[in-house]
Amino acid sequence: MSTQFDLNIEEVLENWEVYHAIREVISNALDEKLITDSQDIEIYPDQNGEGFHIRDFGRGINISHFTQNENPEKIGGPSGIIGRFGVGMLDALATFHRNGITPVIKSPHGTFTIAMSPKEGFNDIETLHVLFDDQIQEMEGTDFYLIGVTEKQISDAKDLFLKFLDTEILEETKFGSVISPTGDDDSNRVFINGVLVNEEVDFLFSYNITSLTKEMRKAFNRERSHVGRSVYQKRVKSILCSSKSKTVLSQLANQIRIRSTGLQCEEIRWADIAQIGINYLAESDNMVIFVTEQESINNPDEIERMKIEGYQIIVTSDNDNKRINNSNATNFQDYVHSWNDSFAFDFIEENNLNDNERLIFQETDRILGFVGWSADERPSVRISNTLQNEIDSTSGSIVTLKAIGVYSPSFGIIIKRSELSSFSSYASVLLHEAAHASSGATDATRKFETELTEYLGRVANVAFDNILPEGEE
Repeated sequence: MSTQFDLNIEEVLENWEVYHAIREVISNALDEKLITDSQDIEIYPDQNGEGFHIRDFGRGINISHFTQNENPEKIGGPSGIIGRFGVGMLDALATFHRNGITPVIKSPHGTFTIAMSPKEGFNDIETLHVLFDDQIQEMEGTDFYLIGVTEKQISDAKDLFLKFLDTEILEETKFGSVISPTGDDDSNRVFINGVLVNEEVDFLFSYNITSLTKEMRKAFNRERSHVGRSVYQKRVKSILCSSKSKTVLSQLANQIRIRSTGLQCEEIRWADIAQIGINYLAESDNMVIFVTEQESINNPDEIERMKIEGYQIIVTSDNDNKRINNSNATNFQDYVHSWNDSFAFDFIEENNLNDNERLIFQETDRILGFVGWSADERPSVRISNTLQNEIDSTSGSIVTLKAIGVYSPSFGIIIKRSELSSFSSYASVLLHEAAHASSGATDATRKFETELTEYLGRVANVAFDNILPEGEE
């Protein structure tokens, strides 16, 4: 004879689907396996094809488990426990009943089924009851036989558990795991103790959070899915901040590389996670230079030179730049200092040039005169055998570009001796550097381009004066 146990349920969580209810049964089975350290749970179809079994091999469910109450075993149990309050089981039973699913639950303590029945003392109110047959069953653990459940509903429920997914754990930390993408479309998910709580398609990784905050436990009590990001974001950050593996850090660094495209993942938008990526990028790649947005705008000449030399320019905020704590990092100022230090001049006097070089060099005043410089006003022009130290680019030095001419107010125009091999090469470098002197501007700026354009006009004017008949211009 069965005893009725009132669950005090009329309708609960009408938005739940059958697979949500199956999820709760699986959660309880996994918790029992964890608490008792028993063999793994089993999920399999019944031989008659009418439903599925969910089986654990723990101590077996008893009538007290159908009450809504804190479970001291789960509250004080091992890490990874999913449930705590028994609410999930009641919600699951109500969902099964609403959807025409018949649960038959067996354990060593008896057999349990459900039915709607008048509430004791209130015949006009029907609530869901557990029907309990206390005849002892010769078995181990608990067998949930769900009559009417489909293979698709079982599959959908299992898809909510990390345990049943084909994933790769990239790194374990004290706060949880970093996991490879877990969705069919390579999307990412957030799990709490192995149970899916949200989809995060813009995340770089999936995560399984195993160290829960008080806020997380509160949010996870009943409605286990669609938990807001605000609940778990702090823990995701803690997981990443604790990560040490090259696999994880290199992917964060790569997100820094592509940040300027606007296609970066959500995690890299968080300042402390971006800093991890920046520091690892600085540590692992000496062909990266970090510049602020203002430095990038104000120094086009240097930026272009960096690109020519093969460096990747990473634009960061002022705060990011200040927080870079890796000694291997190269920022804009580091680059400029190294560039300036790279120049080693080996000046050669005019009387030490060969005859052809001397003839070309002696045209300096005339060439500069084409564009308006007088002999008294023009900057000094000197010839050097070298402009920069010959440095092997594989040695880690940031200097690889070999300049052929430079100008600064302090040392004037210096041109590499190799450019005296022809009049045209010497004249072109000389006029280029002279345009820097007269404009005070760097390469690739509108002011410098305007100065060069005016130089072309002046040179053309001189040329035409020499070939046009007298009186024509």
